Amino acid sequence: MSATERFDKAASTWDLVDRRVLIARGVTSAIPGRIPLSKGLSVLDFGCGTGLVTMALGPQVGSITGADTSRGMLDTLAVKAKSAGFPVHLRQLEVDGSADLGGPYDLIVSSMTLHHVADVPALFRQFEHALAQGGHVALADLDKEDGTFHEDTTGVYHQGFDRGQIQAWLAGAGFQEIHLETATVTSKESKNYPVFLATALRG
Repeated sequence: MSATERFDKAASTWDLVDRRVLIARGVTSAIPGRIPLSKGLSVLDFGCGTGLVTMALGPQVGSITGADTSRGMLDTLAVKAKSAGFPVHLRQLEVDGSADLGGPYDLIVSSMTLHHVADVPALFRQFEHALAQGGHVALADLDKEDGTFHEDTTGVYHQGFDRGQIQAWLAGAGFQEIHLETATVTSKESKNYPVFLATALRG
């Protein structure tokens, strides 16, 4: 089973895992401390999944697009958005990440998706191209870990990240004012896994 098929299958029960909900809550709580949100912003949630971040940020911005490779995840987000009476634009990505992201956006957010991306520096260059001048990224993922976070490593290309490497990749893609902080800490089987938030400006 491919990673996309696994996410399609898991979509209907994805939000039942408290850890996922709490990570999204921690990330969405941390973003406004670094990037002011307003009704004038156009936002892309890359790797949106079922929309835990999308639905939290959406009411605080002008428009929001959820992008994911999994049709099942996007369908689940569509149902949630319709139930809430909240407009969310959906964009299905190619499995290899080559799809046009659309835009330009004022803000691109991503939570717990980077470790599923084989070529992160190339993705950061895509983000830079999809942002309006003066736009920002707010990207959250795991700090470097020992490989115990995932039971199933299908589609997992990175066991977390060194923060210095994330900073270097963002700088290499042309971003400025790069800042990394701990957004939240998630626990699994009595082990803690810090989740960073990286924010940066497209100059």
